[in-house]
Amino acid sequence: MNAVTTLKVAGQLPVVPQRPAAGQRQLAGRRPAVGQRPAEDQLRPGASSGRLRLTRRGRLLFIGTPLMLAAVAAALLLGFFTSPARAATLGSEPAGAAASKVTVLQGQTLWSIASSADPSRDPRDVVSDIVELNGLRTSVVQPGQQLFVPSHA
Repeated sequence: MNAVTTLKVAGQLPVVPQRPAAGQRQLAGRRPAVGQRPAEDQLRPGASSGRLRLTRRGRLLFIGTPLMLAAVAAALLLGFFTSPARAATLGSEPAGAAASKVTVLQGQTLWSIASSADPSRDPRDVVSDIVELNGLRTSVVQPGQQLFVPSHA
């Protein structure tokens, strides 16, 4: 059919549909203005006006964010279970350091043990090494306690 449909009725002039005037609105086939609800005839059958519709970016965000979080969680768990252990078992020799085992006597301090263990070094450095080797949280030692002391070379 042509863009303009003409109807002929016997004995009458053809009827041509007219376009709306400049001030009139045409509802069918046009989107409503921002902030206005669509007319009932513009809604799809079975669709409600309160239904949530996601855009492509919304779907990407809605699906992509949980996938990214799951990937990060999987990477953290994988790193946690495959990382080498750093804790030493009690009573075993520390790995990678030449050390000897010393039993603390009555009246001894970390300073006196460090001074006798390596007289050529500054006692502060040796005390720091003893604390690190034994995982001490305090500098107080008890008589009978066994400590690893770095050996001087």
